[in-house]
Amino acid sequence: MADTYEPRLKKHYNDTVRGQMQDKFGYANVMQMPKIDKIVINMGVGESTADSKQARNAADELTLIAGQKAMVTRAKKSIAGFKVREQMPLGAKVTLRGAQMYEFLDRLITIALPRVRDFRGLNPKSFDGRGNFAMGIKEHIVFPEINYDKVDRIRGMDIIVCTTAETDDEARELLRAFNFPFPAPKEKAAEAA
Repeated sequence: MADTYEPRLKKHYNDTVRGQMQDKFGYANVMQMPKIDKIVINMGVGESTADSKQARNAADELTLIAGQKAMVTRAKKSIAGFKVREQMPLGAKVTLRGAQMYEFLDRLITIALPRVRDFRGLNPKSFDGRGNFAMGIKEHIVFPEINYDKVDRIRGMDIIVCTTAETDDEARELLRAFNFPFPAPKEKAAEAA
């Protein structure tokens, strides 16, 4: 029987992160331990009101980045002030789970974020109160899957990491264990000085 493939970060979660979280928070049950549930990537294309091909191009590029087919999002109702009609394509989105989620997370942390211009770390306050973390990237060309010569327009994207953590502190520690580049907490930084 052939070996089943396990992504590097999933192995890291099972071998290291779960033990760290158990030591820090002292969960009574293994099922209480927080984990990353899904990653939602959204790319809004405002200029698609003038050119409907822009949303299709965004979906194609998002498919390359995510490794899974992206869905074109459409307007739910017409808004005359924005020149938007019902069912007009406005962007693209994709939801990643399982092995593809861990693979994307690995590429995001190790390759894409270090390539962001003037990167000073992620904002540790970008949690929603329920353990989900949201971040934005201004240029989608930081991902190596995108061929810079074939890109017609540089687009931004929103990345939402949904966890099963009950609180933001648990989610912050979970993502820190996955090597998310959050700045060091202030009390630890003061002790180090």
